[in-house]
Amino acid sequence: MQPEVSADLSDLDGTLTTIEKVMDPEALAARIRELEAQAGDPSLWDDPVHAQKVTSELSAAQAKVRKLEALRGRLEDMPVMYELAEEEGDSSLADEELDSLESAIESLEVTTMLSGEYDPREAVINIRSGAGGVDAADWAEMLMRMYTRWAEKHGHKVDVYDISYAEEAGIKSATFVVHGEYMYGQLSVEQGAHRLVRISPFDNQGRRQTSFAEVEVLPVVEQTDHIDIPDNDVRVDVYRSSGPGGQSVNTTDSAVRITHLPTGIVVTCQKERSQIQNKARALQVLAARLQALAEEQAEAEAAQGRAAQIRTLDRSERIRTYNWPENRISDHRIGFKANNLDSVLNGDMEDLFTALRTAERAARLEAE
Repeated sequence: MQPEVSADLSDLDGTLTTIEKVMDPEALAARIRELEAQAGDPSLWDDPVHAQKVTSELSAAQAKVRKLEALRGRLEDMPVMYELAEEEGDSSLADEELDSLESAIESLEVTTMLSGEYDPREAVINIRSGAGGVDAADWAEMLMRMYTRWAEKHGHKVDVYDISYAEEAGIKSATFVVHGEYMYGQLSVEQGAHRLVRISPFDNQGRRQTSFAEVEVLPVVEQTDHIDIPDNDVRVDVYRSSGPGGQSVNTTDSAVRITHLPTGIVVTCQKERSQIQNKARALQVLAARLQALAEEQAEAEAAQGRAAQIRTLDRSERIRTYNWPENRISDHRIGFKANNLDSVLNGDMEDLFTALRTAERAARLEAE
């Protein structure tokens, strides 16, 4: 086995050992036994809410243990794979497995840094174009493509619930869900105003243009959250789905617009051909936004009289500037700068996410 491969395996072993210490498989196994005992109680479903919590926690704990055991087993098999590869004179399969294992361990390491209540959930992302006219609409579409490509590169499915296209180019707004564990935890750092500086491709005089788009990231609401939305609190309108340039993409009024009357929040969905399915998806997004609003209000009340110590979750602030002429991206919350704008817009965001998670963890430790 080559020395560099041995060094890589040693590094992975150290990382996985650290993860195991953090996740504590023995404590997880003990918790699984407790939950299995509760799940086996015939009276468990007398309280459906509690039963749902028990079964969900049990499933999550079992999945964590299986993942740890699988990664440890794959790592222990690597030396044998390379020995066989050397005998055959072809290490391509072993190299592919090593790359895959490294990616899997790095992904698991990320989850150990995410400890928020909603971090393990899937993410609902809303993008709205801001100041900047057609450039802002184009910028909003670029951001959507950036997140979609990031998700696809990491094997996460993206479901687009709704897109409102701008007249000339780009989008006015979009709502989509990124599926997978810890998507909210990873993507919540993207919430805020994103600023693009570039020479406008839509300006005949080639002038410098500054455009803004707002990104909102919400955790997908689960049944156990109990977000109650009375029927008389919403107005439901239906209309025909439309595509770029206003063209109709459906022959029936299947698209749904839901207005929450007490707050004025409006949610639309035109993904499905079924009006019923679109209404269900729109209600899911509305519940997520109402939950976020309630938590914001609670946090605001709790924070009265003291300054916020962690700035990364401020919705209203400009969080990042993308300078196209200089190929530079700058995150204003942590002072992060990198000259790889092209790759970031293509979904290569890991260096940025790592810097943000490290800074946020340091800020939390300092605040404690």
